[in-house]
Amino acid sequence: MDYQALKNLVKRGEGSQLEFKLKTNHPEKIIRGIVAFANTRGGIMLIGVADDKRIAGLKYADEDEYLLVRAISKFCFPRISYNIERVQLPDEREVLVIRVPLSLSKPHYIIPDPANPDDKKAYVRVADMSVQASREVREILKGEQAERSIRFTYGDKEQKLMHHLGEHNSITVDLFASIAGVSRRIASRTLVLLVLAHVLDIHPSEAMDHYTTRPIS
Repeated sequence: MDYQALKNLVKRGEGSQLEFKLKTNHPEKIIRGIVAFANTRGGIMLIGVADDKRIAGLKYADEDEYLLVRAISKFCFPRISYNIERVQLPDEREVLVIRVPLSLSKPHYIIPDPANPDDKKAYVRVADMSVQASREVREILKGEQAERSIRFTYGDKEQKLMHHLGEHNSITVDLFASIAGVSRRIASRTLVLLVLAHVLDIHPSEAMDHYTTRPIS
């Protein structure tokens, strides 16, 4: 990528597949975005670009790249595929361009303390934000990699679910459990199966995921 191509990319602004970071002094925020890209549709992280689209660049790009490569290797699991290139700016500073493809080994996690691997968090991309994945989102990411046909029984709870969605825009796990008179675990599993069966769509959120009927294509 040359400088002109970088400027054209920055003009697009941040989105589901593009994020800007001015510096590397908070590497945990950068690797959170990298994990989210890998778990969603892939994306590009630009280091040395401000949120207001100002291309400031990095004075010591070697040190910044070393810091990021080390953090990705240490805290991300399973290992994430990515590549880094540099774009030279007119003032001799550089911008790091990190390209992350959609992973075939989802879900990826951040493990803050390698000595405690159970303390892990997954992230997905929602618009221009990297949000922590709920249990349901993690199960859906796993199921998408399984490449198996999904079967489910269309019973009383599913009828109550579809009746609700026929009258309202969306539903949550807790609301479904209440309406159907089932445990949260069963409600969660049912919604996950219906997403994997392409009956429903899930809309992740830091606060609470919502489910909607999938439009007929």
